[in-house]
Amino acid sequence: MSVEIKKSQAMDVFERFRQTFDNRHDYAREWKKRTGGRVVGYLCTYVPEEILYAANILPVRIFGGHEPQDITEPHIWNMFCAYSRDCLAQGLLGRYSYLDGIVAANGCQHIRQTHDSWQRHIPISFSYFFYMTTHVQSRAAHACLPDEVRDFRTAVEEWTGKAISDDALNRAIEVFNTNRRLMKDLYELRKSDPPMLSGLEALEMVAASMVMEKEDHNRLLEQAKAELKKRSQREAGKVRVMMVGSEMDDLNLMHILEAAGASVVVDDSCVGTRYFWNQAEMNSDPILSISERYLNKPPCPVYDITGVRRRKEHILTLAHEYNVQTCVLILQKFCEPHEMSIPAVQSWLKERDISTLVLETDITISAGQVGTRIEAHLEMLDQGE
Repeated sequence: MSVEIKKSQAMDVFERFRQTFDNRHDYAREWKKRTGGRVVGYLCTYVPEEILYAANILPVRIFGGHEPQDITEPHIWNMFCAYSRDCLAQGLLGRYSYLDGIVAANGCQHIRQTHDSWQRHIPISFSYFFYMTTHVQSRAAHACLPDEVRDFRTAVEEWTGKAISDDALNRAIEVFNTNRRLMKDLYELRKSDPPMLSGLEALEMVAASMVMEKEDHNRLLEQAKAELKKRSQREAGKVRVMMVGSEMDDLNLMHILEAAGASVVVDDSCVGTRYFWNQAEMNSDPILSISERYLNKPPCPVYDITGVRRRKEHILTLAHEYNVQTCVLILQKFCEPHEMSIPAVQSWLKERDISTLVLETDITISAGQVGTRIEAHLEMLDQGE
């Protein structure tokens, strides 16, 4: 299933992550041309990609373009979050014309509307709504989710006309587990002062994993580990920042944060630790392995409706292990689940004497305003306020 990457071996591996993400549509088209396989876009990280991968399908996460647009106005309310509107705009503008299908998980209302509008107005041959229970900590979830995963498997089999064997699923699990382990290993290198890779590099690495064939990405991750050992010492002593929030697919925002003087050392984001932090435990039934993995992954507010225990534990553990000094809370405009969770997150971090700064973002970001707010926040920390 793998596609050979043609980039120069002399190119820095993190530059390759960046270029692959920036040119993700070209990558998918090239993969499709070389393999003759199908490409399916997904709108939430709770979609079990392993099912698609086992069917020789390339799963790619749908990202926004972060450009001003008004094309979504007839299809989705402008009071819906920037991410849902921007993703739909990319489809309506034809940026994802190579997709053969689209899958969404049962998450927030905004993403559900994006999926519904997409299947109504953008030609695709496969559309699936994956029911991911939002009550992930309940016993009922562990009983019902395997059936949902099996239904998804059956739907993909009927669409492709080919059975998905347990061996293929186990192979997919192994490849994805390797990818998760390697990214977590590289995140470990951010615990040092200074961190061995920047927040921008880490974000580009994770974002690239969501649009690449996983075996291609695994090879780059192995190269990244080797290259980081040869890096010269970076500047130490910068304020160590954790980023918490909703979809963080605008790489420019991370650039602004670090250009203002922050050293972003870890995150709680679905384009970050929530995507890869836990692995699937292998057992005799791969469907159960996949189901348990998604139920036990670090939850976002949408999937933590019965309480905050698991999310609180994840965030505070990261803050402690990465020696975080302050936290920037990223809020997509009109993202109600994350907005409602902000007071709780601020309270948890305050207990550990960690200050917070809330940044609300839209489809486009004002670099000047955001940079000024970050600089002012870091200045107050230096002054001990």
